[in-house]
Amino acid sequence: QVQLVESGGGLVQAGGSLRLSCAASGRTFSAYTIGWFRQAPGKEREFVAGISWTTYYADSVKARFTISRDNAKNTMYLQMNSLKPEDTAVYYCAATDRRGLVATRQRTDFGSWGQGTQVTVSS
Repeated sequence: QVQLVESGGGLVQAGGSLRLSCAASGRTFSAYTIGWFRQAPGKEREFVAGISWTTYYADSVKARFTISRDNAKNTMYLQMNSLKPEDTAVYYCAATDRRGLVATRQRTDFGSWGQGTQVTVSS
């Protein structure tokens, strides 16, 4: 259905910032719930942030990350500030067309996934 491509990852020092982008093609996602997840080596993929008609965040990033979307550009963003070494992970964007899932944090609720972009935060 929808294809997603992440970009914007890289190496940053602790306390720095990165802005991740997720470009969508195919089906538009204006009515979708969109999410960001991350997966560190040896760990499960975990929820980071989501956006439907509202925004919601994992407790670990709530004060530091901001999720947004530009429907005209079919792009969503994750602004990451005050990065910590524990934020190091591959970050994935994801989308679901199940409109009732307005605040889901569950990986299995998202049917479309990007390939991920690496974020490395040095101490």
